[in-house]
Amino acid sequence: MTSPTVDWPLAATTARRLTKPGPEVTAEEATAAVASLRDAATRARDHVTDVTGLRVAGDEAPVLIVDRPTWVDATVGSFEELLRPLTEREVTTSRLTARLTGIEVGVLLAYLSRRILGQYDPYHEPAGRLLLIAPNIVQAERDLHVHPGDFRLWVALHEQTHVVQFTHAPGGEQPWLRTYLREWIAQLVAVTDLDSDTLALVARGVAGRGRRTNTGTNTGGGTDGGPGNTAEVSLLDLVQTPEQRQLVDRITGVMSLLEGHADVIMDEVGPGVIPSVSTIRKRFNGRRQRGGLEGVARRVLGMEAKMRQYREGASFCRAVLARVGMPGLNRVFTSPETLPTMAEILDPAIWLERVRPRR
Repeated sequence: MTSPTVDWPLAATTARRLTKPGPEVTAEEATAAVASLRDAATRARDHVTDVTGLRVAGDEAPVLIVDRPTWVDATVGSFEELLRPLTEREVTTSRLTARLTGIEVGVLLAYLSRRILGQYDPYHEPAGRLLLIAPNIVQAERDLHVHPGDFRLWVALHEQTHVVQFTHAPGGEQPWLRTYLREWIAQLVAVTDLDSDTLALVARGVAGRGRRTNTGTNTGGGTDGGPGNTAEVSLLDLVQTPEQRQLVDRITGVMSLLEGHADVIMDEVGPGVIPSVSTIRKRFNGRRQRGGLEGVARRVLGMEAKMRQYREGASFCRAVLARVGMPGLNRVFTSPETLPTMAEILDPAIWLERVRPRR
């Protein structure tokens, strides 16, 4: 019988203990913020479906307005589920090592719990769930000096776009993206030489990068050094074989598309419903920190150094929109076969030639 590679309950406990309280608000302000965020999430869902033409199938993803400790608990549960293929492998791990890894992961989550604004968790049954972290959104809108109502809708638009991406069912069929991406992540975990010592080292490096970013030594879009610096090791540094590199390329391509698509849809909704959207984007980009599970996953996978590829995801979507309009862009969500590869993200003409979407 194998031992767990990470003591997940200890990770959650550590993160909750280290998480700092949010900004000071009165009871009335807190109640108003929760109501405002819930309304923003509802309106954002309608705006996204109206602009994209994509429709959500089956149950709607519930919207949860949460505090930082609740986000920690939800994220630990999601991580545990995503990394289940690792725990099912024959990996020998001492209880002490698993506990130490749990502490390292907890430290990382404590840091992230203060930065992430929203998160769509596609792996929570049956339809996923959308979490908006109220204290972080309130803190961000204060720090950026932006209109609260506009900013809350802007954040909700991004996250609701992810909901639509994962729950869209073309042709009345069942949504497929969640299963597809999960299978690729499971394959990457299965073929990568991981143990709890490695996971602890990765968590320590990610948390260290986060602390340096928070103090202003990194704007979030670049690297702090090369892979030779063990304090900055990532799972991407462990990718050596052609099979592993192919899996990472597929996952990176999908993540690039999803993030770029969300940014483009936010812009497509635009000033018609968010009058101060240009101000919000300009100020937010100056301190941008990607949120959600995919944001955490990018850090752990070492993909923060690949932020250019996420910008390329938006460039891909804009190029396709210019050529074939929204119906043509929507074809990327038709099936796994119509998803762009990383090479096609970088050169949309290749994807357009292969898929040949029509207006």
